[in-house]
Amino acid sequence: MPQPATTRNKHRRSDKSEPRYTVALNPSVARQVERYAGTVDTSMSKAIAALVRLGLENQEQRKRDFFSKLKENLAVNDPKQQDRLVDEFRDLILGR
Repeated sequence: MPQPATTRNKHRRSDKSEPRYTVALNPSVARQVERYAGTVDTSMSKAIAALVRLGLENQEQRKRDFFSKLKENLAVNDPKQQDRLVDEFRDLILGR
């Protein structure tokens, strides 16, 4: 037997004005995401998804650029340049 509507819907939010998602990292990040969502005229969740996708694509592009530079510079036997490449690789791996 189905439950009455009042029991079934008790888990739904009663106050539609509070945000469904929050950005827990920093309040300024939340404001930036809200501003971006308003600029592109989309919801917060779609804005967050787009920003994550852009970040992942940017990270992949940085990796491709690094390995392209590495390939070009493998034949060079310059210790300073090797140190610079090691530092750049460390930054790429650690996400700095």
